[in-house]
Amino acid sequence: MFFVDQRLKVSPKRPANVKEFLALPIAEVIKVRGALLKNLGLIQTFVDENPDGLSPDELDIVLSWRHLVHGDFVVLRYLKNYAVFLSAEKPSIAYGVLAPTQPLDEVIGPYLPVMVQGVLVPFKNQIVYDGLLSTYGVTFGPGARRGFNEDFKEAKTSRGIVTSLPMSDTPMPPKPPKAKTAAKPASRHESAELVGAILGMVDRFCLENLNEEYAILCRALAEKLARKRPSPLLSGKPNAWAGGIVRTIGWVNFLSDPSQTPHMRLRDIDAAFGVGESTGTAKSSVFRKMFNIHHFDPNWCLPSKLADNPLVWMLQVNGIMMDVRRAPREVQEIAFEKGLIPYIPPDR
Repeated sequence: MFFVDQRLKVSPKRPANVKEFLALPIAEVIKVRGALLKNLGLIQTFVDENPDGLSPDELDIVLSWRHLVHGDFVVLRYLKNYAVFLSAEKPSIAYGVLAPTQPLDEVIGPYLPVMVQGVLVPFKNQIVYDGLLSTYGVTFGPGARRGFNEDFKEAKTSRGIVTSLPMSDTPMPPKPPKAKTAAKPASRHESAELVGAILGMVDRFCLENLNEEYAILCRALAEKLARKRPSPLLSGKPNAWAGGIVRTIGWVNFLSDPSQTPHMRLRDIDAAFGVGESTGTAKSSVFRKMFNIHHFDPNWCLPSKLADNPLVWMLQVNGIMMDVRRAPREVQEIAFEKGLIPYIPPDR
């Protein structure tokens, strides 16, 4: 990091040696790290020049840091050999991460899940974080925790828990699909009737049990599914698809969390549509994979909850993640013009 600061002159204090660099305020160190993440080629330059006279084995370790992974993660659980860091980007990847010095449960605390921003680096066929973790002040209820656990199960099925970097590009082999008998395609009239029936069920349920915001988002998802070619709505039972649509929007907005208004358990949605919990979960999983839908997804977040959605407002500015609501207005206007935020906060 000191080498990066010497090359790019990031810190205004211009530390003259590593000892002075270590004495910098943490905000300055984070700026230098952001510069490194934008210029990973400096790792190779450092190895080529070897200004500190490192041994060949030590240089190999430094060179392996080209394969670092950075971003937002949900620290989901502490296991015997490592902590599970679940990537916030979809599809989720589960990383097994060790702490370089102080145990992670002392750094983050014993109560999980916790959302953090960090950098994961390889170290001797294992993964550690780089010593700097930023936590978001977000708490998760039972509904959110269940959603993270579902993502974790999908990640384990797809790639297992990743414990070394670089990660293999080859996913775990999927289970062979069961042979299916080709169904006769529905006519245009039959398709319109079927989609109309699903939309009617979704509207009726939302207006009777939730609110108009849920009805609008569920209808939007149903119409998006209807436009797919071929549309998945044309196979299976309409009530199962209708329940899966409502379950998906509820999952994004933590409907099952008792602190939310309205509040409803996801399995109660399945029961209301006359389907089993496993069926409702499977339908919702299809939609989430199809459209890359995730928790806090701004595209499917209730308008009334956008102001409290951390993923709506967290943007990378000059290499540093920040809450754009605390940025100058000119930055907010640029973000709004680029479609990165739904509105300019002071104007609401």
